[in-house]
Amino acid sequence: MQVATIEAPPAGAPDLDSYDRVILAFSGGKDSLACALHLLELGVPSEKIEFHHHEVDGREGPAFMDWESTPSYCRADANVLGVRLFSSWKVGGFEREMLRDQQATAATSFETRNHGVITVGGTSGKLGTRLKFPQVSADLRCRWCSAYLKIDVLDKVLVNGPDYQGKRLLVVSGERAEESPSRARYKTFEPGRVHSVHKGRHVDHWRPVHGWSTAEVWEVIQRNGIVPHPAYFLGWGRLSCMTCVFASPSQWATIRSITPERFRRIAEYEARFGVTIQRKRSVVALADAGTSYAAALSQPDVVAAAMAVEWRGVVKVSPDCWILPAGAFGESAGPI
Repeated sequence: MQVATIEAPPAGAPDLDSYDRVILAFSGGKDSLACALHLLELGVPSEKIEFHHHEVDGREGPAFMDWESTPSYCRADANVLGVRLFSSWKVGGFEREMLRDQQATAATSFETRNHGVITVGGTSGKLGTRLKFPQVSADLRCRWCSAYLKIDVLDKVLVNGPDYQGKRLLVVSGERAEESPSRARYKTFEPGRVHSVHKGRHVDHWRPVHGWSTAEVWEVIQRNGIVPHPAYFLGWGRLSCMTCVFASPSQWATIRSITPERFRRIAEYEARFGVTIQRKRSVVALADAGTSYAAALSQPDVVAAAMAVEWRGVVKVSPDCWILPAGAFGESAGPI
């Protein structure tokens, strides 16, 4: 079969009108939310934009690492912005991947526009053993959660999704230079990871807020009146997993205060593996060195909302009524 020839991705900013689909890696956090609002303000039709949310804990059991409310909050954002949201996940999620013991990595499942849920992979591959948490590192081989539960999952969606075959795709993500030295070196616009002229697959990758400050991110969210994820109101400066491997001592102290059972499970796994998340200190030692966020301790209703499976709060208000959350400029405790 002859493969159609497609042009190489351009070197500058993208021509947004040239793409069939704009696929935003949407975590529900401030940076991916800023990307979404920026796209809409630039005039990209909402029907062309897709939010893709990776459910890091999968769908087989209760939350292990992530905030329970995040998937539902993302759906609420998508609904109010008139954008379709598609979820994807590694079967068994974070915990299954962490507990691999001479096993292949699990399959990946993802939602589609016209073909229901599709599952790919998981039937072959190299056997491997983890039996430890991802480690705090810029190296994704060590910090495997990002690679296996997010990056690789989206790659599989783009390569295997029947709705994307023969389409010009623009992947958008919210990494910012201000976040870390490694992210500062990211290119703003480049060929996508699965772009392939040989296979007739056109995928570009754009980071539209890469040069933005944190203040600029919050400005576009306020201008559009979008209520941030409840984690920001509890004092977190960054939305990732609740028990992110980058969590600071004060974040671990807060986690121990608001969800002691979740904290206990993490601590028990560290003891079982004999390898702590941050190598030199256990989560218990980290929590002992921190101070729980006052915003979390004083707002049990917001804690309950953050840990509820179904998001029942509003996600859009008048910009005049919009409130800057306590964690807006707080600890980010993110990638290095």
